[in-house]
Amino acid sequence: MQQNRATAQLSSSLQSSFTSRLLLLLTLLPLSLALLAFFLRWKGDAGLPDPITTAASTVSHWAPRGSRLQNREVFPGMESSPSPKAQHVSRHDCAKLLRSSSPSFPYYRDWKPDFNADLKPKICITTSTSAGLEQILPWMFYHKVIGVTTFFLFVEGKAASPDVSKVLESIPGVKVIYRTKELEEQQARSRIWNETWLSSYFYKPCNSELFVKQSLNMEMAIVMARDAGMDWILHLDTDELIHPAGAREYSLRQLLLDVPGNVDMVVFPNYESSVERDDIADPFSEVSLFKKNYDHLPKDTYFGMYKEATRGNPNYFLTYGNGKSIARIRDHLRPNGAHRWHNYMKTPVEIKLDEAAVLHYTYAKFSDLTSRRDRCGCKPTKEDVKRCFMLDFDRHAFIIASTATEEEMLNWYRAHVVWDNKDLKLKLLRKGILTRIYAPMVIIQGLRESGVFTSVIKSAQTTLSKEKFLESIDSSNSSRAIAPELDPSRKVGRSKEYQATVRKVLDIEAKSHEAAVPPLSPPGYHEHHLIDM
Repeated sequence: MQQNRATAQLSSSLQSSFTSRLLLLLTLLPLSLALLAFFLRWKGDAGLPDPITTAASTVSHWAPRGSRLQNREVFPGMESSPSPKAQHVSRHDCAKLLRSSSPSFPYYRDWKPDFNADLKPKICITTSTSAGLEQILPWMFYHKVIGVTTFFLFVEGKAASPDVSKVLESIPGVKVIYRTKELEEQQARSRIWNETWLSSYFYKPCNSELFVKQSLNMEMAIVMARDAGMDWILHLDTDELIHPAGAREYSLRQLLLDVPGNVDMVVFPNYESSVERDDIADPFSEVSLFKKNYDHLPKDTYFGMYKEATRGNPNYFLTYGNGKSIARIRDHLRPNGAHRWHNYMKTPVEIKLDEAAVLHYTYAKFSDLTSRRDRCGCKPTKEDVKRCFMLDFDRHAFIIASTATEEEMLNWYRAHVVWDNKDLKLKLLRKGILTRIYAPMVIIQGLRESGVFTSVIKSAQTTLSKEKFLESIDSSNSSRAIAPELDPSRKVGRSKEYQATVRKVLDIEAKSHEAAVPPLSPPGYHEHHLIDM
């Protein structure tokens, strides 16, 4: 009896001791964890580096010794043309832009994509440009990131200078085409001069001249693309970026993989940059606000907010609003102006994307006012600018840049281009007219911080000669056998036999001669009222 009682007391004592220890453990455990967290936080504040906030400091680590790789590098050819309005984004701002689960993009360092990889589809971009490396390199490598492998660059001006072209020629997948006398002679023999679809733009200055030149370059690029085994070809200016929204991943390749096989062309509606400051130095890295295209908005929203969205400008967009298209490399493919493609033998099947867009960074820098003025020798009169420019805002901007003082130009730019009214921006963002797009900014910032651009410039050690280029384009003109040599500035002196041949070709292919699609403004408010009536 006594033994049983002693056993019970011992058992009770042990149970009580165990319970006390368990309660003590449960009390001390959270206190210990809290102390550990406090200790780690204290050590971090005392000097342990934060990998996210130090993203911008990777510039000095990856960049070559002595380079000035910050938010905007000093590229060859830039030294003599600093912008008086330029103010660089600080490293602190760069770090904020890149603040995510990944501190930066270190895998871009010394990045050299495998261009021999069997990636499908194979996509190329062709452009006609006179820009410098500070614009071309971010534009090009951004498109490499989203799946473009090949670039056909028709270069003039700064882009054709030795310092710039040397770098461009050193990049795998890039073909640099110079505007030489030999090139112009080949393009003078193009069949385009004997057809009607582009004829309304012949022998006119400024924008029309560029429009014709772009079309001739696109025609040559088609043959180059076919020879290179490309599947798709896109014409894009160096102030435009493809935004492949709607794909399963942020990839133009993925977007095109989902396009049905019977589709010949895909139209990307364009979004227009809406700058929020007058001192933008690098639009690709500093602009995140865009105005949506008419095709991506409900009709009632577009016309209901039209007046507030235009802010007194001639049209909803400052410049064009009819997007750009990409085409499959098919037989008989031809350009149809800088914004579209066509086919000589059939009406192509074309679709328009519901989410993907072309981001157009137009008039994003204050200096764009004077640079456009300097490229065109027209008189600043209402009559003369109609000959030189296709769009109303370009005409107004040219007259202002040609007649106003620096201060007057800046005031005009702030009133007509800069979006500094916070209430209006918020209202249009809520309505869906304006939208924020950060992906291109983050990708290009990552490329820049990782030293990709500086690495490309440093590694450019050899330069291809223009003679090598000329050898490579002997078979690049799709119309080299169509006509004898023809002066591009005149269409006279041809034989009757040749004229008869041309008429025969035109008769056979008359149905395919749809007029070239020029840059067009979005639908206007007056058009809405005409439709309703």
